[in-house]
Amino acid sequence: MSAEPGILDRIAATKREEVEALRPRAAELEAAALEADPPRDFAGALSGPGPVSVIAEVKRRSPGAGPIRPDLEPAGLASRYQAGGAAALSVLTDRDYFGGSLDDLRGARAAVDLPVLRKDFVIDPLQVLEARAAGSDAVLLIVRILDDASLAELLGMAESLGMSALVEVHDSTELQRALKAGARVVGINNRDLSTFTARIDVTLELLPEVPDEVVVVSESGIRSGDDVARLGGVGVDAVLVGEWLLGHEDPADGVRELAAHPVEARVRHG
Repeated sequence: MSAEPGILDRIAATKREEVEALRPRAAELEAAALEADPPRDFAGALSGPGPVSVIAEVKRRSPGAGPIRPDLEPAGLASRYQAGGAAALSVLTDRDYFGGSLDDLRGARAAVDLPVLRKDFVIDPLQVLEARAAGSDAVLLIVRILDDASLAELLGMAESLGMSALVEVHDSTELQRALKAGARVVGINNRDLSTFTARIDVTLELLPEVPDEVVVVSESGIRSGDDVARLGGVGVDAVLVGEWLLGHEDPADGVRELAAHPVEARVRHG
């Protein structure tokens, strides 16, 4: 199922409204961010030796797929993901389009000792402060919805707070912008956010352009251990998976299937 055209523009407009509502709380958010428990090492959790790392997602629904697991309980789901061998969690915190919240993130993080990514449409430093105040260890930065100055500012703010940033790209131009901004963890989104169609060949095509020292996460469209084996075989460090895992009666079983494939040397041009 594909989302209707223009959904990304509508989401960005909603985020601008949310940011304006946060502005009166700027001082409060900054204080809370500085007082929060120390962040866990998201980037480090994905780049160690061993098999492909699995970032398991807490998500109720999406514009593309519709309802996925609307009655999920974040703490219990997070615990099952950890039991299956997940390296990190991704928690959707967007309310209007994905049915999530920062309470979902707080509940999931409190139940495990894994690093947790706030997966949302971050366009302003206030959202980074809000994420850290809620306990988030990393934020998602989507290159497609940010100009170069905003990308650099948000990346710098996340790192100044001790957080990681998963910098998401979908094509070569976006990848080069991410690398120029100093991204240390690049997420290659196999799903086109304009159409919500996905193909893992997007990761395979862009991977040779990524320097060895940059952690690579393949996102979306991953539906089997065979897909992960294929990605690990060309040097992808991690995968971010939600819908496929959430389709399992026990999501821990799904994580185990995905987290059993080695990371080989990264492919290179020529």
